Amino acid sequence: MTDTDRQHMRHALSLAARGLGRVWPNPAVGCVIVNDGRVVGRGRTVDGGRPHAETQALAVAGHQAAGATVYVTLEPCAHQGQTPPCVDALISAGVGRVVIACGDPDPRVAGKGIEKLKKAGIPVTTNFLDDEAQELQKGFLSRVRLGRPTLTLKLGMTLDGRIATASGESQWITGPDARRDVHRLRSSHDAVLIGAGTARTDDPMLTVRGFGNVPQPIRVVASRHLRLLDQSQLMATASETPVWLICGDDAAQTDVAETWRANGAEIIPVDTQNGQIAPRALLSALGSKGITRVFCEGGGTLGASLLAEGCVDDLVVFTAGKLLGAEGQPGVGALGLSALSDAPEFELVSVQRIGNDVRHHWRRPVTVAD
Repeated sequence: MTDTDRQHMRHALSLAARGLGRVWPNPAVGCVIVNDGRVVGRGRTVDGGRPHAETQALAVAGHQAAGATVYVTLEPCAHQGQTPPCVDALISAGVGRVVIACGDPDPRVAGKGIEKLKKAGIPVTTNFLDDEAQELQKGFLSRVRLGRPTLTLKLGMTLDGRIATASGESQWITGPDARRDVHRLRSSHDAVLIGAGTARTDDPMLTVRGFGNVPQPIRVVASRHLRLLDQSQLMATASETPVWLICGDDAAQTDVAETWRANGAEIIPVDTQNGQIAPRALLSALGSKGITRVFCEGGGTLGASLLAEGCVDDLVVFTAGKLLGAEGQPGVGALGLSALSDAPEFELVSVQRIGNDVRHHWRRPVTVAD
């Protein structure tokens, strides 16, 4: 493969990235069609998940797709769903070659798209820039393989790891540039998750603001007993922007649950663990509803439970140049560790200055279980 091939595939990957947080439960796919060295068509999976990237790019390319090379970030689908198979559209267009970044583990696809292209006499190159493609698709791949979405835990802390004063004052630890970056991160995830304590203390909206009219993530609150504010911004807007409440089985049958339902929220009961919502049950429930990427914004107790259970895939920490001392509230709740070797460990991905704050991006090392 040549540098030109890499350039075109990275073009396709950049298109796919624009669909993150917008296309679930489908994967965010990008497609570029090149004929005689010139890009004649390109597209990504449309917001909402349909049409798919390949059909979008083919519509742009028209007759110029005949004999062209197609660069696509995920194996084209080969099954009849709400739309015809993309592989059939590529064959019908008479494309000359298909370059695929990574395979699709969905049992309805899983090699069938590649096989069908080859049977039609179309040369296929697979696993091209596979690592980059898998990183981009990891939420979708996790949902298909493990039944759960990937989860990014965001923390905004002082230099000494505090998220609020002893009295609970937390607005604002970080500056406006960091807060804008948080909205950008929200927009690239399917759902935003908080715990009941954060919901009661901050009464947040959890919407993406400052980026125009963009698709909004599902707003999720984990609350074992549904001990939430009687009147809140989430309840007031639940009929406009979806709110899902994760709770225990018993809480799902209460008058409080019915009040939330009447205001447009969806109640999702899950298993509990040690009297609290089981983190893996929470993520499995979200995965079963098609969520592929979750952005968790706290608080400390929920973050600690997710870390303790190995459910945090990415950790994004915004650090402000402030100190609150030992009396301040810690960014992460108790983990119950007795040995340093038991501490959750992450690998550094990047460090970037955001205004007057610093953003660290850490990633959980891949294990055999992944």
